[in-house]
Amino acid sequence: MKEAINIKLFYISLAVLCIVSSETKIRSMAMKLFDAHCHLQDQRVVDKASLLIHIANAAGVVYIAVDGITEKDWHLVKEMSDEYDSVIPNFGLHPWYVEGKSRSWFDTLKELIEANPSAAVGEIGLDKRPLAKGVDFGEQVEVLKKQLQLAKGLKRPASVHCLDAFPELLQIMKEIGPFPAGVILHSFQGSPEVVPQLTKLGSYFSFSGHLMPLKEDKARKIVKAVPLDRILLETDAPDALPTNPIFFVPGNATLNQPANVHSVLIYVASLLDLSKEELADISYNNALRVFSFQGSKIPLK
Repeated sequence: MKEAINIKLFYISLAVLCIVSSETKIRSMAMKLFDAHCHLQDQRVVDKASLLIHIANAAGVVYIAVDGITEKDWHLVKEMSDEYDSVIPNFGLHPWYVEGKSRSWFDTLKELIEANPSAAVGEIGLDKRPLAKGVDFGEQVEVLKKQLQLAKGLKRPASVHCLDAFPELLQIMKEIGPFPAGVILHSFQGSPEVVPQLTKLGSYFSFSGHLMPLKEDKARKIVKAVPLDRILLETDAPDALPTNPIFFVPGNATLNQPANVHSVLIYVASLLDLSKEELADISYNNALRVFSFQGSKIPLK
């Protein structure tokens, strides 16, 4: 019954899309895209995850990287990956939740990633902004180091959250790296000056709707500092709803979904003076490269 409702909502959503979207936007759906980071296991959308995956796939989003953030949601990410070929699982302990970890968190994480060859590491990282207030930064550092070492040892990419902590992140990556399998700087908003050093260590830079509230000149400088072969696109859904959304989550128009990677594509392409088609091809192939590790759902080239 639930699946029937989801299918009905799917077709309703597509019908609405056809009504509200311009011909140009509809044509863009033919492009292949990769949502390099999102959270469909989030309690705000988990009951609609099946619908949102179907909508994204129908809109040309071939793969969706779903990132766990705490021990309590890793099983949900695994279940989605087991059910949908387009879902790339990522398991990690987010810096906001390091103080609630169990004693066995690392053993559990290591066993989970080893048992799931298609899994990457993430979301992990460092955060000094107010939303992370009260979370011990020293503990964030220790947890990040263990997870980066795990990713490097297993030759898996790692998706990293970093806010106001790039000097510390860079030092840690220099100590542990380089990272041939890749480190994804998710929703990157860092200074253009850190890009060359992070690139040398194996970093990719993923852009989302979080970039859009910045002044356009600042956003352009950040995006143009990144080599084209290191650019990824993501939604960070259900957060980071773009200012130019094409798709809305049924029942809550304030939430984001993976199909809106099209909106991110349109914005970032405009900053780079590229066509949507050019950036779609570049970012999709970059994502294939970083996520096509041994055991991945993506065939090795």
